[in-house]
Amino acid sequence: MTDRTVAPFGTWASPLTAADVAAGSHPVSGARYVGGEVWWAELRAAEGGRYGIFRAGRDGEPEPVLPAPWNARSRVHEYGGGAWTATDDGDLVFVQFSDQRIHVLRPGAEPAPLTPEDARDRFGDLRVRGDRVVAVRERHEDGAVSRDIVLVPLDGRAASDPEAIVSVVAGSDFLAYPRFSPDGRRLAWIAWNHPQMPWDGTELRVGELDGERVAEWRTLLGGPDESVLQPEWDGDRALYAVTDRSGWWNPVRVDLDGGAVTPLLEQARETGGPLWNLGRDWYLPLPGGDLALVSTLGADRLEVLPAGGEEPRVLDLPLTTIELLDAAPGRLLLDGGSAALVGGARELDLATGELRDVRLDYDALPEAGLLPRAEERTFSGEREVHAVVYPPRNPHFSAPDGELPPFVAFVHGGPTTRTTASVNLVFAYYTSRGIGVVDVNYGGSTGYGREYRERLKGQWGVVDVEDVVTAVRGLADAGLADPARLGIEGGSAGGWTVLSALTKTDVFACGVSLYGVADLTALAEDTHDFEARYTDGLVGPLPEAQAVYDERSPLNHVDGLDCPVLLLQGLDDPVVPPAQSERFRDGLVRKGIPHAYLAFEGESHGFRKIETRIRAREAALSFYGQVFGFEPADVPALELWRAGE
Repeated sequence: MTDRTVAPFGTWASPLTAADVAAGSHPVSGARYVGGEVWWAELRAAEGGRYGIFRAGRDGEPEPVLPAPWNARSRVHEYGGGAWTATDDGDLVFVQFSDQRIHVLRPGAEPAPLTPEDARDRFGDLRVRGDRVVAVRERHEDGAVSRDIVLVPLDGRAASDPEAIVSVVAGSDFLAYPRFSPDGRRLAWIAWNHPQMPWDGTELRVGELDGERVAEWRTLLGGPDESVLQPEWDGDRALYAVTDRSGWWNPVRVDLDGGAVTPLLEQARETGGPLWNLGRDWYLPLPGGDLALVSTLGADRLEVLPAGGEEPRVLDLPLTTIELLDAAPGRLLLDGGSAALVGGARELDLATGELRDVRLDYDALPEAGLLPRAEERTFSGEREVHAVVYPPRNPHFSAPDGELPPFVAFVHGGPTTRTTASVNLVFAYYTSRGIGVVDVNYGGSTGYGREYRERLKGQWGVVDVEDVVTAVRGLADAGLADPARLGIEGGSAGGWTVLSALTKTDVFACGVSLYGVADLTALAEDTHDFEARYTDGLVGPLPEAQAVYDERSPLNHVDGLDCPVLLLQGLDDPVVPPAQSERFRDGLVRKGIPHAYLAFEGESHGFRKIETRIRAREAALSFYGQVFGFEPADVPALELWRAGE
């Protein structure tokens, strides 16, 4: 064991650079079996933030199926999902990000469009059915947005003849999961309307087909207070689905004849989650009739539900985050990891339990001692708050006796989503330098049942702030964090909580907001259609709740702020437009608060370019150093605006 250098927290030398964090990651975002191969999508930050499609080459290294500059990314709901699929013959079908047209890439050819050049239309949730592509189409026209389920011919004739696209069904604001019955006589899908979000209330609908169009349909399950997701056919007269009618998303079987709903598994765990991206699977039917499913209570586990109705079999896997991707006889493709096991696409042998790496999110990791250990904790305040704590860790350094480390509270976006213990190089970037991280699942997070999720109902800007404060105060009270050096960082809805906490409490010494919400009314007026009524449930409907919107908006409380702020913003963000950050910056100038505002050309909601991610991470570290009283040795100093300078 080598001697440790004694140095103050925050000054520890780390070989993990911002470039390592930005370039070392290429997150896998889906995989499937195509013939005898596995194909997957991954984000390539070094290639302008595009999503490419890859397969394993002869040497095991990734081989492009969809080469640069093609970019398989949908903008349906702005968050996309289901942007690519493949035929049995190995033709790649994908949505090209730049024009949102569906294209087909056949072996030995260039990508060819399948849909017309029409700036109004976007496509997502792609599946191949015979000689057609099934998709959700989103149309933007004259300020209005509509959606329908369509059939697009694979022969390319619709590229020049829009009438060749068949509109199968519409009739609601949002549609997802189009599933044709095996005999082709019926279509099942999920539908919901404003102001519901898909985790609030959806309907499972089934329609009888007249030719290729739904002649009439009925609702089998769901409503404004029940979230139903992912229908899959069990023969021609029954459907599987997941519903949270018990307070937890659990799988059920729905009989078309009489509509009987039979619970397949009843437990205080979640098989389901927030449908931010189309095409997400929480269970997969296996050959032979069993169901593989993800079961969540904070952390994930994989279960197999036998077709005969026996108790589920819990698979002993070293994974605490699991997303199901595809199934084949005896095999499962999944995306999974843990705090000790890097995430990525893996193949599971269901007979032996053996996991085979397909494509991991990182090519290389720093030495093991530089990765923080994750500690799942529950803090008590106004209510129980779940969080993952990552204390400082570096095998080459220790702090002077009696010194407590600075801590940064990370606040996830959504706000309807969650965080899990994972290998995260952003966190390691901080912890290896002596800065602790606490990643908070505040009230409103998923993975703990509907009651926990609905704690944020009407209370956004209140419960989330209280819960993050509970977590950091719990760390300080336990003697694990320096109460005078607490920071808070988050993006999107997490950025809202950052700005709310800074303007409504005196707990934090500083905050970093990435494309965060500052003005609720402007958000409700300016944001995109998918989230246009999101704040109805989080805050209240307008105009009735206008006074609440005004009172909650951090922009209206800059006068109560007395600590530095770093604002990071993409200039092409349609979800939280730049005006939100710019108006908050103007308020900081008026109040004379030290701050920095960094705006990035060509970035949308979430930073994808490598140069942006490097700049943002180095700026944040320099910012924390200036506030917490240390000087990082390996990043350029961030220039803060200060009154009178």
